[in-house]
Amino acid sequence: MSGASSARQLAREAAQWLALQDSGAFSAEQAAELGRWRQRSAAHEALWQKAEMLRQRFAEVPVPLAAACLDRPMLDRRRLLGQALALGSLAPLAWLGYRQLPVANWRADLRTATGERRGLTLPDGSYLQLNTATAVNLDFEQGRHALQLLEGEIAVQGRGPLQVHTDQGLVRSWGANFCVRLDAGLCVVSVSRGEVELVPQAGRSRRLAAGQRGQFSAGGIHATEAFDALLPGWQQGLLMADNQPLGELLRELRRYRAGLLRWDPALERLRVTGTFQLDDTDRIFALLAASLPLQVSYRTRYWVSLAPDSGRVAS
Repeated sequence: MSGASSARQLAREAAQWLALQDSGAFSAEQAAELGRWRQRSAAHEALWQKAEMLRQRFAEVPVPLAAACLDRPMLDRRRLLGQALALGSLAPLAWLGYRQLPVANWRADLRTATGERRGLTLPDGSYLQLNTATAVNLDFEQGRHALQLLEGEIAVQGRGPLQVHTDQGLVRSWGANFCVRLDAGLCVVSVSRGEVELVPQAGRSRRLAAGQRGQFSAGGIHATEAFDALLPGWQQGLLMADNQPLGELLRELRRYRAGLLRWDPALERLRVTGTFQLDDTDRIFALLAASLPLQVSYRTRYWVSLAPDSGRVAS
């Protein structure tokens, strides 16, 4: 089967699963079978992520159409809404089939939303984790073993040679465990097992061993430093602070929370120590308010503000 035919077949399978899931008669056995289908390969998982994203995009009925439905008798209203929902389900399926043609590679193969983390096994047996707000393209065709990190952060448990391409350059691994993060025009690489090579677009390359972290831009390598590779981190769903300035913690926390997070500059230099669960950012705010002289206010679920608590002083 040609590459184009294989891609079209996968698109049809994903479309069938999407329609079945939205049918209202999706059993636990079918959900388990879908899970097994997604785990067959990185291509299956990437395509399913695209299908879910498209379903969300087309799920909402446009406001003018909804308003028109309200003005009609019940029978016509149901018919019109039914037509709208039918179009809403067909559109992403058609788009999905079209976008799986080899010429359409502009959209990331794998993507996570803000606050979401995801892991999957790559075709070479390596395990890939995507941190919050991350986009990755895969390239495992014709003997290649490569990823392209477009945004965000990944962790790799390597099982063989692997290259990670970024705008700043290349990270080359030979079965290492490592993280790659894009941050303000820099590529930051941390190695917990094995060895990797940093290859900026310009300048000399440099190798990092386990327990080392390096950062580079397109113009060259900026710095390397040691770190504790045994400390748990986002791969375990944790955010750790050891006498860390609160401002630094909040800037990191903002990556995992959709919406607006603001704080009074007077809070910047307060110190924080603790281990926090990334899956519950509201709980983190509550813990900070309980241990520091600050108060948390919610204007909406997606608009959180932190301000000094004048009735308390820092210990």
